Amino acid sequence: MEVWELILIGAALAMDAVAVSMTNGMSEPRMKGWKMLAVAATYAFFQFAMPVVGYYGGYAFSALVERIAPWLSCALLVLIGGKMFADGVSEAVAKKHGAVRAHAQKTLGAGKLLAQAFATSVDALAVGVTLFAEETAEGLPAHAVLCALAIGAITFFLSLPAVALGKRAGNAYAEKAEIAGGVVLVVLGIKILLEALL
Repeated sequence: MEVWELILIGAALAMDAVAVSMTNGMSEPRMKGWKMLAVAATYAFFQFAMPVVGYYGGYAFSALVERIAPWLSCALLVLIGGKMFADGVSEAVAKKHGAVRAHAQKTLGAGKLLAQAFATSVDALAVGVTLFAEETAEGLPAHAVLCALAIGAITFFLSLPAVALGKRAGNAYAEKAEIAGGVVLVVLGIKILLEALL
């Protein structure tokens, strides 16, 4: 495996985290800078940690990971996205019927962020198994843990601007951002499952 291949793998693994980062920014358009960094860092940590777990699990793990990862990712993203969608529709209906509500800032909690990070990084376990195989064949450009660190860094540097982009869209379209974000998460979960099945 060449360095450029590792970069492509890192970018590909980061795409789900990028999409969810943008959704988080849309849902919380007044997100502070420190929290944007925390969101990107959480996704980066999980994208680093999962390949390391897969690497040390080696082949004993691979069959199980390949079978359950897409289902688990899909279930978590559909649940999180479905709730976001339902909350957004509920607020839109209440507003349409003139229900007066104190405008509360929607915030991304730690539990939800960790669930999202886990859901978007489960497939990186299988990449850890690949790193194990490549290292055994002496085909890695560096130790597998350093390769996983590179994947985490790529995720961080792609997710951070995605949160900022989402914030801009959320500020411009605040009323519909939560509904759109929920749809994105559900579609992303279904896409992960379909890619694994087809």
